[in-house]
Amino acid sequence: MVNKPLLEVLNVGIQFGGLKAVQNLNIVLKQGELVGLIGPNGAGKTTSFNLLTGVYAPTTGDIVFNGERINGLPPFKVTRKGISRTFQNIRLFNELTVLENVKVAYHSLATHSMISSILRLPSHFKGEQEMEEKSIEFLKIFKLDKYKDELAKNLPYGQQRRLEVARALAAGPKLLLLDEPAAGMNPQETKDLMDLIGFIREKFDLTILLIEHDMNLVMGVCERIYVLDHGQLLAEGTPQEIRNHPKVIEAYLGEEVPGIHA
Repeated sequence: MVNKPLLEVLNVGIQFGGLKAVQNLNIVLKQGELVGLIGPNGAGKTTSFNLLTGVYAPTTGDIVFNGERINGLPPFKVTRKGISRTFQNIRLFNELTVLENVKVAYHSLATHSMISSILRLPSHFKGEQEMEEKSIEFLKIFKLDKYKDELAKNLPYGQQRRLEVARALAAGPKLLLLDEPAAGMNPQETKDLMDLIGFIREKFDLTILLIEHDMNLVMGVCERIYVLDHGQLLAEGTPQEIRNHPKVIEAYLGEEVPGIHA
């Protein structure tokens, strides 16, 4: 893996009225890293993801991705640059099939034009066939191909999570942002998720930034961890360093967080 920055978050902040939701955020991700972003509820983690994906434009600072400043780009352009994400609350198209959910992601990368689709030109049918074939291959990788004709809402919860990750990867990202992927999962599903994260990182040569409250998962898969508290960076280090960091332990006081002990 080339050891150069893929993402640089430089003194980034955002303010809503008088509320400073995120302040002076500095994060650097190198290509191929798997990094965690943790903190108590309300620490600014999901707001940070929204900044990285163009949902919000930062009030201060710069976001540099793959050597290019991406401040202010709308989400669809950020996706095309190579950043994709999942959500804390699963956001599948419930009334579409499993296959159609993945095809939606491929449509953002479609090479045939809207005119060819309207006029039903050969390039339209060729493009649609290619997207279907690629989507089915993706479903096979995630062991979801047998569900391809099922409505997404009918999948078991753990499989819905897998589908959401598959859809995010179908957009061909360089950086994958996972927002609490283990939320609502039982221990076996969480273990399967840990295996999946490791697998997709190697299979797709990805850089991954992970928000998660399950400290066993974070400590088990991440190489480095950033800790936010009240919108500010509290600490950064290896899992062992974070586990023993006095300020991190203090920030989590009053919460039962497995994996962090005084």
